[in-house]
Amino acid sequence: MGDCCEKRTKKRSEEELRALTHRLNRLEGQIRGIRGMLEKDAYCTDVLAQAAAAKSALDGFCRELLACHMRGCVVEDIRAGKDDTVDELLNTIRKLMR
Repeated sequence: MGDCCEKRTKKRSEEELRALTHRLNRLEGQIRGIRGMLEKDAYCTDVLAQAAAAKSALDGFCRELLACHMRGCVVEDIRAGKDDTVDELLNTIRKLMR
């Protein structure tokens, strides 16, 4: 793998870290909200609607992180001739699409 992923770590820019953290903070709030709904005996379909919104938020986080990975690590590895990165990327996408 390329320099950015050599030790299975990734140094993120402040902008990337801020954007991903913002998404996670919103998701965390949604999950706490769902727990609160359960504790207050909220109606099932209302809880399910909030769970669907949280799932959508997590999907958005994954799309953003995948895009960052592709623009950074994957591009670097391909330029360095490390074709096995494409297989790793395909496996990652398969996992996300389950």
